[in-house]
Amino acid sequence: MKAYLDARQALHDPQMFMANGMRQPNPEKPERIKVLHAGAEAAGAVFDTPRDFGMGPLAAVHSAEYLAFLQTVHARWSRIEGAADEVIPNIHPDRRGANYPKSVLGQAGYHQADTACPIAAGTWEAAYWSAQTALTAAAAVAGGEQAAYALSRPPGHHAFADLAGGFCFLNNSGIAAEWLLSQGLRPAILDVDVHHGNGTQGMFYHRRDVLTVSLHADPDRFYPFFWGAAQERGEGEGMGFNLNLPLARGTDDAGYQEALAVALTRIRAFGADVIVVALGLDAHEDDPFKGLRVTTEGFTRIAAAIAGLGLPLVVVQEGGYLQPSLGANLTAFLRGT
Repeated sequence: MKAYLDARQALHDPQMFMANGMRQPNPEKPERIKVLHAGAEAAGAVFDTPRDFGMGPLAAVHSAEYLAFLQTVHARWSRIEGAADEVIPNIHPDRRGANYPKSVLGQAGYHQADTACPIAAGTWEAAYWSAQTALTAAAAVAGGEQAAYALSRPPGHHAFADLAGGFCFLNNSGIAAEWLLSQGLRPAILDVDVHHGNGTQGMFYHRRDVLTVSLHADPDRFYPFFWGAAQERGEGEGMGFNLNLPLARGTDDAGYQEALAVALTRIRAFGADVIVVALGLDAHEDDPFKGLRVTTEGFTRIAAAIAGLGLPLVVVQEGGYLQPSLGANLTAFLRGT
């Protein structure tokens, strides 16, 4: 399998996030790259450097206002006397149609959903190349590869069109799907991360040309809390083109396979000719977030079921955090494809 990674993705090195009212080390560390790289190579993946597709594919799904914010916010923030090294908002609007302030403090609150997406000096460059990595994998599949893996880091599925959140800045899977659509393909996004792909859902919620499907721990008691319920089916033209399959905490391999079968039936009914797999490995039983109980062998079964549709796969890395089985989980998934 062809795989892609750019070394500049390591420039984003977040130091903290708030959890349970406490300042804690941010788990989305650059060390994930080394572990995932080794896991992919163990599955036979051969890495290459991604191409630069420029800003156009990013701006196809993200607002120009938001992209300008991401590129400039850290430099502006650094001019504040006594400012921390990372941009972390302390105020948020109660509605998206509120005033758009000139203040960098106000804009940070407008464009960052939570404290889990701190922006430092290297964040934009890392996020940019993470997105280019996903685009290059999409181009490989559009060019005839049956499957390609994008080691995209930082991840992307919590990023909306104009809002960062949950370790995510640019929605790599959404960017890849939109680009595939521009090439005349009919993409479905299948999100298997333990957390709901709320940014991806929001990006395509009013559209019928990209199917979005997410399997995740039930958000009633799990991040992102406000999105991911089964009744969220899309709106307007998008009604029926979004499928959420929330799973009870602790769901194991057997329960996951039952839900996955429903997801794959919907993808088949949509008539997709390519699948963007938003691959979170944090559904594993030993992941620090402890949402589901998928085993390492279970990831092979998940991949095999997806591959059983016979459609080309663009596999875009999402979550999965440092723990002893992380690399083996990726190896298991890629071998299953």
